[in-house]
Amino acid sequence: MAADQILKLWIKTSMTIGQEISVMGDWFIVHFTENEGMAFGMRFGGDSGKLLLSIFRIIAVIAIGWYLVRIIRRNENAGLIISMSLIFAGALGNILDSAFYGLIFSESTFHQVAELFPPAGGYSSFLHGKVVDMLYFPVLKGFYPTWFPFWGGTDFIFFRPVFNIADSSITVGVFILIFFQKKFFKK
Repeated sequence: MAADQILKLWIKTSMTIGQEISVMGDWFIVHFTENEGMAFGMRFGGDSGKLLLSIFRIIAVIAIGWYLVRIIRRNENAGLIISMSLIFAGALGNILDSAFYGLIFSESTFHQVAELFPPAGGYSSFLHGKVVDMLYFPVLKGFYPTWFPFWGGTDFIFFRPVFNIADSSITVGVFILIFFQKKFFKK
């Protein structure tokens, strides 16, 4: 979680929205974007939806934290503890963005870097901040053939989503749970 927050703070105070830094050619790019808090930048019902989503996330993190403490005390399988810890840390990292970034940063724009603790206050209220994303891996690029249904003639990029370390942590934790569920949950 610390690496996630440090990278997000650096991105937010050093880059403008849409700015990119090529790390490894064209297949790994640091690309600064923000989203309203749902996966792949989806929105959920405006301001009230954002508030409900943030409250749901907080309840989910509390439940995951409670479960994590329980399985640690019961000395459950180390893989289960690691996977739940990854999910917990990732969820907490994204909640911090939603809860506090709107209070402590000025708005990030395409022309101006955000300021930490601006004199005029942040760009939003508690639980209405945007989640910072920056990891972009456009591994394959090309075009759909014109005869291809719906997307014919448009560009194709695999892997298009821009995400952060917290998202990666959640994803890895979930995959570990899925792949090793029979070992973790024998009963």
